[in-house]
Amino acid sequence: MITLSSTGVYLANGTSVYTDSQQLTHETGLSVDHDAAVRGTMAYRILQAHNTSDSMDALCLRFDSMTSHDITYVGIIQTARASGMTSFPMPYVMTNCHNSLCAVGGTINEDDHKFALSAAHKYGGIYVPPNLANIHSYNREAMAGCGKMILGSDSHTRYGALGTMAVGEGGGELAKQLVGRTYDFNRPPVICVYLTGKPKPGVGPHDVALSLVGAVYQNGYVKNKVMEFVGPGIANLSLEYRNAIDVMTTETTCWSSIWVTDEKTKEYLAMHGRPEDYHPLAPEAVAYYDGCITLDLSSIECTIAMPMHPSYTFTIHELQENAADILHSVEERANAQLKGVHMDLLSKLRGGHIYVDQGEIAGCAGGTFENICAAADILRGRSCGNGAFSLSIYPGSMPALAEVIRNGAASDLISAGALMRECFCGPCFGAGDCPANGEFSIRHTTRNFPNREGSKPGEGQISAVALMDARSIAATAANGGRLTAASDLDIRYTNPDYHYDAGIYEKRVYNGYSRPEPEAPLQFGPNIKDWPEMPELTEDLLVRICSYITDPVTTTDELIPSGETSSYRSNPERLSEFALSRRDPDYVPRSKVLRKAERDRKNSQTLSPEILAVYDALTRAGIANDPLHTDIGSAIYANMPGDGSAREQAASCQRVMGGSANFARQYATKRYRSNCINWGMTPFLVEHPESFALGDYIFVPSLRSALLSGQKTIPAYIVHADGSVTSLNTSVGDLTDIEKQIIVDGCLINYYRNHQ
Repeated sequence: MITLSSTGVYLANGTSVYTDSQQLTHETGLSVDHDAAVRGTMAYRILQAHNTSDSMDALCLRFDSMTSHDITYVGIIQTARASGMTSFPMPYVMTNCHNSLCAVGGTINEDDHKFALSAAHKYGGIYVPPNLANIHSYNREAMAGCGKMILGSDSHTRYGALGTMAVGEGGGELAKQLVGRTYDFNRPPVICVYLTGKPKPGVGPHDVALSLVGAVYQNGYVKNKVMEFVGPGIANLSLEYRNAIDVMTTETTCWSSIWVTDEKTKEYLAMHGRPEDYHPLAPEAVAYYDGCITLDLSSIECTIAMPMHPSYTFTIHELQENAADILHSVEERANAQLKGVHMDLLSKLRGGHIYVDQGEIAGCAGGTFENICAAADILRGRSCGNGAFSLSIYPGSMPALAEVIRNGAASDLISAGALMRECFCGPCFGAGDCPANGEFSIRHTTRNFPNREGSKPGEGQISAVALMDARSIAATAANGGRLTAASDLDIRYTNPDYHYDAGIYEKRVYNGYSRPEPEAPLQFGPNIKDWPEMPELTEDLLVRICSYITDPVTTTDELIPSGETSSYRSNPERLSEFALSRRDPDYVPRSKVLRKAERDRKNSQTLSPEILAVYDALTRAGIANDPLHTDIGSAIYANMPGDGSAREQAASCQRVMGGSANFARQYATKRYRSNCINWGMTPFLVEHPESFALGDYIFVPSLRSALLSGQKTIPAYIVHADGSVTSLNTSVGDLTDIEKQIIVDGCLINYYRNHQ
């Protein structure tokens, strides 16, 4: 059972939750000072230790280390170089786990890896070679520690179970840290996650995580907040079990997470050669939280998240009992969102059973030592069958792979027909083991968004992905692809000990932290290009709505597809051609027209008849305008854009393609909104988006002055296709002074260039 409190709560002695302070005092004898209780959370103390400002309400954070993978680090380093960086001021881990297999584009993926190694030498970084570890497994094993903060350019940067508050953000925020600036953020609310009970046999961490996501995603209960895990149930979870729950907190839309630490945390860090990184973490005797999620681990059942979101959750038994109705409703919801294709799940229902075509156990969530060993316990002596169903295992790291080879788990899986693969994140982001058209895949990975499974709706290609725990995936494999809950099998789980081999990393990882080699050259491949010049914001802004998306949520994978397109991530112009390509293929050609118009304006060339007609309509409506000194750009509207990945390319590709603004009812995550700001795009909020349409122009007079002055409501005018003009009220929400200046300067690079 999962329950959500409707009010704030007090936690006493880390064990008892109260909504009333007087009752707390009466039952425990503890006095309650509300302000002191607010300061009593683990999150508050860690934030306080990393805050450089005089205010705990307006945080200016410096992190202990940073991490990026091979989709993001080139852009970050290029941004920081252009902003004046001469060395990495903190440990910066660069892993190569996303584009280590994808061969699209020839040599360009390995060229980026060589660039990262040369950057590690030049600036003093940490380089993890391809297929040695995925980003989060390495940081758990080598970097996380109690009381630390880590910033990563991957949204699943979560190491709370190891006592580390970790944050996934867009590349601009990492570039700020590299040039000595801070991460500026109003102190987030903290939500207590109170765990009780013990998981049933066969119920794994993904079952718990998916149940949690299903309970809080839609209602926004933890959006942009810290989830603080406490309660007696924690003691019943191994450290790896906690890690696998924790990494999925990203899918709740929380900002970060932190867990109570204990002897199991201490043992994990000692086993990984870092006993000094252990410190006991717990709330104070009385701590106040802005809300509380109570989760009884013993009530969690084997769970599945159906296409196309981790929050579309059902218990596997519920799905089996109502298969036709649920499959039909999932189909309808998916097909309402997809364009040009039809998802067919009812065909997977045969003889009263649901059959799937593929299983994947992979990466930071699924490819842990314990998950792989549990899958081996289920499949030992059994067979995946020689039908269409296939099972692949992607360990999170080579140390984990080495241990399952040593203890025989890998052999058991291979003997059952499973494939042991590289330490690679591909199945999670659409670049590995893509199913065939029309197939249904079950995966212990972090996401099942559209485009994550390799679909190309514009080309008639569609497959479906559901998320499940490794144990139920193995149980399904044992039944030849017939969907099966692991709790339905009588399995003796061996729970073998893990022996970490630090030498695997010592032999291959280059650690140049604090030893930069300034004379070392950067190694560029032909695809690695500098960022193009971005225009600063003029006093007025004219944009055309070049994409209008009415889906409830728009993911970053829809804004810039993952998978093979990410091979071009080091070439801003080339990558921008893929912006919205799988959600709205006409966005790029529409936006290019506006990009050309802005270049014509900057070069004092005559504007197109269409844009001149827009200005004429404004003049006839009595609205003053100055066409030669007004920035012209494209914009998108989406109800709630930016769910999912932290990749800054979701915003930078719009900007490179001529984007000047986003319009939205709300932004799905802080990180996407920050990405828009760091790339000089105004993040407008609108209450009545129905007042404008695709192709309409929006004129925002005096925008520059309004932003710099902190004006709350910013009047704008819509020029409709018929030449009529109507008014529109917009706002931008809260912006820091630096964020305001970044937008008007045109992007983060310009800001640093202008304000050294």
